[in-house]
Amino acid sequence: MTDKVLVPAQLHPDGKRYLRDHGFDVVELLRANAENILKNGKDAAGMILFVDPIGEPVISQMPNLKIIARHGVGYDSVDLDASARHGVWVTTTPNANAVTVAETTLAEIMDVSKKLTKDSIEMRSGNFGYSLSHLGFELEGKTLGILGYGRIGRLVAKKASGLGMQILIHNRTPKESPYGEFVDLDTLMEKSDVLTLHLAANPQTRHIIGRKQLSEMKRSSVLINLGRGALVNTDALIDALKSGSIAGAALDVFDEEPLPMDSELFKLDNVLLTPHIGSSTVESFSRMATDAASEVVRVLNGEQPQWPVNQPK
Repeated sequence: MTDKVLVPAQLHPDGKRYLRDHGFDVVELLRANAENILKNGKDAAGMILFVDPIGEPVISQMPNLKIIARHGVGYDSVDLDASARHGVWVTTTPNANAVTVAETTLAEIMDVSKKLTKDSIEMRSGNFGYSLSHLGFELEGKTLGILGYGRIGRLVAKKASGLGMQILIHNRTPKESPYGEFVDLDTLMEKSDVLTLHLAANPQTRHIIGRKQLSEMKRSSVLINLGRGALVNTDALIDALKSGSIAGAALDVFDEEPLPMDSELFKLDNVLLTPHIGSSTVESFSRMATDAASEVVRVLNGEQPQWPVNQPK
């Protein structure tokens, strides 16, 4: 009997093709929520997931499941303990999207510093004088703070090194870098003109940016988050943006996704909001889909995965 693999319908065709070429039955889900998973693939042996959460209530009802392959590097949406208890591997695609996320980070920094999106919106409404009264700022000579120095953080530092900015870095484990200086968290908050977040979400990093940290930032500074929504205390950030204790923010990730339309963030004109597009390029989506699919194939063929984040019991 052919093993069934559940995948998001939006998965790049290269990933679906890889699975079919290796003899698996690919079942596409328009939305990989609990109801759809159990309705269409209770007997599935593997699945690829975007950011939809999955835990004990679903995993416990899937007796054939052997692997949950995350499409990306974050895995906070998957219950690792429940997966391990039921003998299910959880994997990520750590090499697939770092370049794109780093480039998108720089794009959002450029956008916020020059007010590109807001200027475009105002121009379309006929307000051609908006840009004259809402000036951006130069990046050269400013300080870029990077919180988290994994693959993406390192690429951001490398790519930003040609902008004439001083680069400061904070990481749990200091590493050598030709691009910047490692400092403690308080120094990073106090000195950064632009602060960009590139940490994984876990109990230790949850709300690592809270009221205290935001109060330490310059009033002229901006916060960029393409990491995870849980890294920032959203209520504290909204208060800081409303009060002007920081100048602005660019947010691509949120505690709840999609961001609810009644969120206070939509009412603020000093925040750039994007719908989790950090890795959204043709090249990145192809690599993530293929890497996730290759992990599924590997595990269902009885081999060890390359990029596990748990250890089945």
